[in-house]
Amino acid sequence: MAWKEISAIGIILIIIMMALPTVSASRDSLSDLRSLVSGFDDPHINSVDLAFYLATHGFDATPEGGYVEVDLAGNVYKLTPNGSAPGLCNIAS
Repeated sequence: MAWKEISAIGIILIIIMMALPTVSASRDSLSDLRSLVSGFDDPHINSVDLAFYLATHGFDATPEGGYVEVDLAGNVYKLTPNGSAPGLCNIAS
């Protein structure tokens, strides 16, 4: 009997440990976003490319016409590609 209980607890702990990295990856902050978009320049990036780039880095990004909406913990930010200016985009709340 005791081995079944210990095994069940072990399985539950393994499941919890496997779920933790995905939970922390979805909790990106505004400073993480700023750091990501200021890392390099691409004067030819458009809103679809920017949304794809952000989504591949774990952000909830949606292209909306000429800009991208990013949802960070309930706060929605508007990112507009900035062409030849430094960084990939401008961020507005």
